[in-house]
Amino acid sequence: MPDTAAPSGLIAPDLAPAAPRGLCTDCGVSRMENASDCGRACQFIQPDYPFEEVRVHGRARDMSVEDEVMFGPHVQIYRAALKEPKPGAQWTGLTTELARSLLERGEVTAVLTVGPDPEDSWKPQPVIVTDPARMADVRGMRMGYAPVLALLEAAARMGHTKLAVVGIPCQIYALRRLEEQLGLKALYVIGTPCSDNTTTENFHHFLERLTDRPEDVTYLEFRADYHVELRFADGSQRDIPFLKLPLSDLPNDFFPMTCKTCVDYTNALSDITVGYMGGQGDQWVIVRNERGAAMLNALGDLVRLETPGTGGKRASAVKGFLENTRRAAGGLPLRKMPDFMRGIMGWLMPKIGPKGMEFAKARLEMKAIETVLHLRREHPAKMKNMVPDHVWTIAEPYDLKPENGEKR
Repeated sequence: MPDTAAPSGLIAPDLAPAAPRGLCTDCGVSRMENASDCGRACQFIQPDYPFEEVRVHGRARDMSVEDEVMFGPHVQIYRAALKEPKPGAQWTGLTTELARSLLERGEVTAVLTVGPDPEDSWKPQPVIVTDPARMADVRGMRMGYAPVLALLEAAARMGHTKLAVVGIPCQIYALRRLEEQLGLKALYVIGTPCSDNTTTENFHHFLERLTDRPEDVTYLEFRADYHVELRFADGSQRDIPFLKLPLSDLPNDFFPMTCKTCVDYTNALSDITVGYMGGQGDQWVIVRNERGAAMLNALGDLVRLETPGTGGKRASAVKGFLENTRRAAGGLPLRKMPDFMRGIMGWLMPKIGPKGMEFAKARLEMKAIETVLHLRREHPAKMKNMVPDHVWTIAEPYDLKPENGEKR
């Protein structure tokens, strides 16, 4: 039986140290008893998305439909929000509410996710949540590596066989590769899109570049209106246009190579994906299969669902990104916009730039471009096995095609 005697309902087990790896986001598999499972579970070795999509969803993505190529298999896409936002949530609290509902209804006995580290609220701490009320304690964004999958062994020792896992794409791909050996009676997977991760230490340096009181920042969000939102402990708020962010001043290794070469930005193997890219001020929900639909339907009138909007044209923005990425991948300095133009473009982009679904597609095309160019320069031997067909299809309109030996 599950360990119901744990009074807190939120457990942070001690984890083994990570084994050294090359391209690695420390999903947690290398910390498990059989660390060699990394070889078949890792997204950064030889992913097989068509096979796993069929196994998880009953079919692979339809490569003749643009939305499926971009977003992966799905049955419905929504613009969504909880009608009563939860305090401390990153958006309205939809992700944690989905997991809380599963616990409350007895569909699962434990949720594997991340909460705030006791010594640094920005640092992720892998936790097992068994009390629905404690899901409130894991709301919000964390930045850094989070070995969530190492919790699978701890959960098994506690007797849990009905789990929900909340994770990012590289975690969920590995989870799906291991799923059949876990002996679970039920598994619900709530995914978030790739978070363009960095270390917690790097994130603190980034905050220091944004404000002269980084220690007071309680919330940071990259919004689809081309602004970063900061909230402070005193209740004040500051919005910073993307173009005024000090991104070109960051060190080259600020974003790890794994995040520059992500091939599954939308978390295609989750049952339901909750993000922001197509939300236009709300959350963006991709329901992928019957389990995902059941999770969302269980919230009933708590959630507002709408058809996503779209607007603007993405091509010019993506082409500009392509040129800058070519320079960065070639070791050349990025071209900087004059300061007076940054203010003008920061005002103009929310009005004429891509919005809603067009914004989401622009971001996915940028990720595909980034993957091809950075792998081609840094790890050319990996391209043949690591880049799925859907990434090549997304990059093709920008004249990025496989070169000799880059595709199976």
